[in-house]
Amino acid sequence: MDKIRLEHLTKKFGEVPAVDDLNLTVRDKDFVVLLGPSGCGKTTTLRLIAGLEFPTEGKVIMNEEDITHVHPKNRKMSMVFQSYALYPHMTAFDNIAFPLKIKKLRSDEIQKKVREVAELLNIEDFLRRKPKELSGGERQRVALGRAIVKEPEVFLMDEPLSNLDAKLRVFIRGELKSLQKKLGITTIYVTHDQVEAMSMADTIAVMDRGGKLQQVSPPDKLYHNPATPFVAGFIGSPPMNLIDCSLIQKNGRVFLDAGEFKIDVSYLGDALKTTARGSELVLGLRPEDMFILQGRAKGNGDFVATVHIIEPLGLEAIATVRKGDKLLRIRVPSDFRASMGEEVGVSLSKQKIYIFDAKSGKRCGIS
Repeated sequence: MDKIRLEHLTKKFGEVPAVDDLNLTVRDKDFVVLLGPSGCGKTTTLRLIAGLEFPTEGKVIMNEEDITHVHPKNRKMSMVFQSYALYPHMTAFDNIAFPLKIKKLRSDEIQKKVREVAELLNIEDFLRRKPKELSGGERQRVALGRAIVKEPEVFLMDEPLSNLDAKLRVFIRGELKSLQKKLGITTIYVTHDQVEAMSMADTIAVMDRGGKLQQVSPPDKLYHNPATPFVAGFIGSPPMNLIDCSLIQKNGRVFLDAGEFKIDVSYLGDALKTTARGSELVLGLRPEDMFILQGRAKGNGDFVATVHIIEPLGLEAIATVRKGDKLLRIRVPSDFRASMGEEVGVSLSKQKIYIFDAKSGKRCGIS
């Protein structure tokens, strides 16, 4: 069942589109993440869903009802802001209870509901404290409690973990995902952090800086089957290497010509010839699908490059190699050793390359 549906949603500030003809369906009880760089329209989209902004064009549908111009208080939604937006003069208890007091619930009923939410979030011991007496993680839980106590049909969350330190952020995102599944509340979550999105979402909607939706997919499909160069370059840590190239045919073979090196892609057959009609292509190579060969073995690779820098990351390392004017990042074992400027061979996993049409932005080689 569809809980939220955005139809041709467009929001312009002056002549500048913040959200451009966005179509998105959010199914009931799903955890959907709006992911993209700063300024891509993620928060604006969330505000349009919440009713804090009204669209220039398009509709917001909830439970098959057009709520585009319905007042926020009548949308059965709760929003958690990046700043948490807690009232500084109120205790944690009063912050959580505030929506219930607005509804004029009885005092004993308010007490019961706040205690239930506090127990769920494990913040019973903090209810008498004011926000300034709480840590970032505790304030975040109070903000969640205030959202949960309203018993909404939809949670809207605008980068709620961005103010937490890295270690706490990892812990809280696991707790948040578990809580969402326990409550079964449809959640739309905004972030620019692709690791956060990949670890939490049932579905990810990737937006670009023009406010356009690039791809909507489960996390694993988004990673393994990016539809456009933008998605390919945005998803992954480190991101995919993207190299401009062209398609050439010689002696019945098909090659990708990247200038400094060529790759035989004849095995892709007619599918590539059919979809890659133009000469302007983009070759995508994931860092984990490239391998470095040293010493005598370097000549067995697909091309020779020089080591630019090595970044140790503990469990593994990232080696950046230079080929002509191109810098390519390759995932290597933690014990990898090489000197800066050393010549090495680079071998590619041919079955795991990605090819895109530079003009249309569409993936090539897919029948």
